[in-house]
Amino acid sequence: MQFRYKKITVKIGSNVLAKTDGTLNVSRIAHLVDQVAFLRKNGVEVVVVSSGAVAAGRAVLSLAKKTDSVSQRQLWSALGQVKLISRYSDFFNEHGLVCAQVLTTKENFSSRKHYLNMKNCFSTLLENKVIPVVNENDTISVNELMFTDNDELSGLIASMVNSEALILLSNVDGIFSSHPNNTEAELIQKIHLNEKEPENAISDKQSDFGRGGMLTKFRIAKKVAHDGIGVHIANGTIENILIDLLDVKKELKHTFFVPNAKQNSNIKKWIGYSDGFTKGEVIINKGAADALNSDKAISLLPVGIVKINNSFKKGDLIKIIDETGKSIGIGKAKYDSEKVASEKKPEKQKPLVHYDFLYLENKNN
Repeated sequence: MQFRYKKITVKIGSNVLAKTDGTLNVSRIAHLVDQVAFLRKNGVEVVVVSSGAVAAGRAVLSLAKKTDSVSQRQLWSALGQVKLISRYSDFFNEHGLVCAQVLTTKENFSSRKHYLNMKNCFSTLLENKVIPVVNENDTISVNELMFTDNDELSGLIASMVNSEALILLSNVDGIFSSHPNNTEAELIQKIHLNEKEPENAISDKQSDFGRGGMLTKFRIAKKVAHDGIGVHIANGTIENILIDLLDVKKELKHTFFVPNAKQNSNIKKWIGYSDGFTKGEVIINKGAADALNSDKAISLLPVGIVKINNSFKKGDLIKIIDETGKSIGIGKAKYDSEKVASEKKPEKQKPLVHYDFLYLENKNN
């Protein structure tokens, strides 16, 4: 059997792993592990990003008294993560494979040092043929420092480990032209980066058991595809979904986001997923915005900056926005905000953000 990819990241959503009563669907985990094990034994490296800790926790303990939503999530996640990883470990052991639990928070990616430390962890696991099973550490995460959901986390992981593809498994076949409950809704099987129409048709309703929804998946998928990684959104409740998706001889009905022809550098990938850690914001004029979005490799010069919101220091990540309020990208500052005005005067200006440390949202970086 010939496979499309040699390295993939698979995100398994809460609606795939949870039963209708919200508890864990153990038989589905077993079947998904069977598929991952088959792929791994046939030369495909797999990183698993798995929801389901909260669902597992619900089956362990019923709440004795009324508890706020954050505390509920912390309690069920702490109880359920033990049970969840135990299930994965037992099922992988049946195939003679070893899995490892990797719990993380968004803050673990806040600096380049933390990012590289996490990247090294995954590299070591994969080199030793260990299958990483990743989840956000909901036990200690607080709302302002949480990932949107595991879709966002899986996108970051796929980019970090240089996966060829990210597979998002949900309980629907993919993205539709309108709400799937609409009888006239049609499955959109291929989406290119310059297409915006599908986003307008997607419901912003969150999934039953997860924090995200199809709109989140669409936006994350576009960002990951922008980094040069193919993204598949498919129905994880279908038998042998992973094997059939990767089999070059089969064409499965699902949604595929066509990736850029090239991948971004590792430093740009980290910057691209660090919008939650920016310290300052610069507003640039139309000329600077047009230059950055052109086909040329351009650094951000201070002459194009018309306003600075929030001060920043050398090495901080900053948001770059045009005068209409549209986000252009994120960059790493070469000097602090107080020097921007003085740097506009010399004939040979020093760029505030060098091209190598500049992530542009709507361009092949």
